[in-house]
Amino acid sequence: VFALIVFACLVGDGYTSRPEDPRLFCVFNHNEDACRYGIGIGVLAFLACIFFFMVDVYFPQISNTTDRKYLVLADLGFSGLWTFLWFIGFCFLTNQWSWTRAEDVYIGADSARAAITFSFFSIFSW
Repeated sequence: VFALIVFACLVGDGYTSRPEDPRLFCVFNHNEDACRYGIGIGVLAFLACIFFFMVDVYFPQISNTTDRKYLVLADLGFSGLWTFLWFIGFCFLTNQWSWTRAEDVYIGADSARAAITFSFFSIFSW
């Protein structure tokens, strides 16, 4: 759920424009990589959650213990990797937000703060 919130906040209000300039820019210090990173890990985390949920549903029907072991290790490894990536994302988004000028953000400030907050919560949930 946290990954979906981060993704939705960045897609919905993560890009904005000035009234005199129609081009969109990322609200995180005009750094497109910050928005792309948040969107990327949010989408991939959501898809991975769906995959591992389906694995958990069918897990009792898997009779081969080797396959079970590899699935559990894959889940554990992916969770560890994604915990690290959420930590990097939280630090990256927070750093870029601290360098963002207040006059550059008209609408997306609350969504940017929500993306930072839920990326922090994602560290512990993964």
